[in-house]
Formats: sequence, structure tokens, C-alpha cells
Amino acid sequence: MKNTFLIFVFIVIPVITGNQKEAISRYEVKRISSPPEINAVWDKMPWSEIEPLQLKEYMGDKPGYIPFTQAKMAYDDFAVYVIFRVEDRYVKAVHNKNQDPVYRDSCVEFFFTPGGDIKNGYFNLEMNCGGTMLFHHQMKPRTDRAIISEDHIQKIDVAHTLPEIIDPEIDKETTWLVEYRIPFSVLSNYHSFTKPEAGSVWRANFYKCADETSHPHWLTWAPVDFSKPNFHLPQFFGLLEFQE
Repeated sequence: MKNTFLIFVFIVIPVITGNQKEAISRYEVKRISSPPEINAVWDKMPWSEIEPLQLKEYMGDKPGYIPFTQAKMAYDDFAVYVIFRVEDRYVKAVHNKNQDPVYRDSCVEFFFTPGGDIKNGYFNLEMNCGGTMLFHHQMKPRTDRAIISEDHIQKIDVAHTLPEIIDPEIDKETTWLVEYRIPFSVLSNYHSFTKPEAGSVWRANFYKCADETSHPHWLTWAPVDFSKPNFHLPQFFGLLEFQE
């Protein structure tokens, strides 16, 4: 079977809802050639031909420090691929067991619904800078969830550029990356969905946090209209739109 995967282009368009005008974060998804090797290299093929998105929004009070955070994403017939690149400072990681509270560390997160209806539930994959993940499926945010099994986590290829443990905190400019491949066969154990094709729409958001570092922050790709940090608000997910 010929391997293909898809390129995402970031677009923001105005949408009118009643008397409100709001920006909806979107990707247009196009197919290209072969999948990337999972080795946490940002500019290798095919990532070098894929435009990154940037996490420019924040939740809560404006942070005193905002790391420059980008992500790229691709698909083929078998899996979804994600890579994050963070130009950071005040970097810390003390959790090195999967399903630990990695959001307390220097962490990047991908929340997504494999389809257009958030009522069907969503995945939250949270990964610290050392490559340790918390991975759940939520039917109702924080109240009705399934924890992804360790057997299934072991089927997710992961690469990272920093050690698993960083303690004490790094207090200098540091660029770090994490990259992973999530097989559709893992997702299908927790969520019924059809593999994406031209015309498919998924809902998603990308996040950056560092709850228990010296400079905490809560950054988002798609804007979240809420008074305090809370990533579990799927009604604010952006759109992933699949093209030929």
C-alpha cells in the first residue's frame, strides 16, 4: 500500500455567530509523500515542507514569560504524526512515568476529536520535555474518562531532545523538541471513527504549559474564552479540514 500523509496550512477566518465575530483557527490538510522518521528533528523531510502553527494565545493573566512554541502535524494511512518545537527558558521535568502529572513540568499538549462532533469525546495527549506522557480519552471533561493503557502507549513512537529528568530547573535559553507517531489502531480502541479523507473535519487544540516551574504559563493555539486556565474546554477546539 502506498504511504501518504498530509500537510497542514494554518488559516484564521472570521465567523459570524449572532452579533459576535470570532476567529476560528483552522488547518487545510493536503496529502504529500512518505512519513517522517521519529527522531525529533524539526527541519528534516518531510517536516521541512510543512508550515508550522504557533501558540500565540494564553489563558489567565498574561504570563511574565512566554516561550515561542510551534507545532507541525501530518497523517498517513496508518497514523497521525506530531512534532513540537519550543524556544524556552525555565525548563523543568520531574515526572518520568507515563500517566504522571506531566502538565506540572515544561509540557506540550495535543487535544483532539477524531471527527467533527465534540460530544463523541476527545483525546488529551500531554507530554513533558523529557518525552513522558499523560494520555486519556474524555467523554466528559475530567469526569468520564478512559486512561490509555501502557500496552497501547508502548505502540506510540516517541522522540525527545532533552533528558527524562531535568531538576533543578534550567535557567537559560533552551530549545527543545518532542515528536511522536500515534497509530489509528491505538485510537480505535477508545473512540469509534473513520480514517480521515478529503472533506473530513476533526476538532483540535494545541497547548503549552508549565504549571510548577518558576514561570508558569498556559498557552493555546485556538483561542479559549475562559477566565482561568482550563484546557478541557472542547467547545473552543479549532478545525482540522482534510483536502486531497
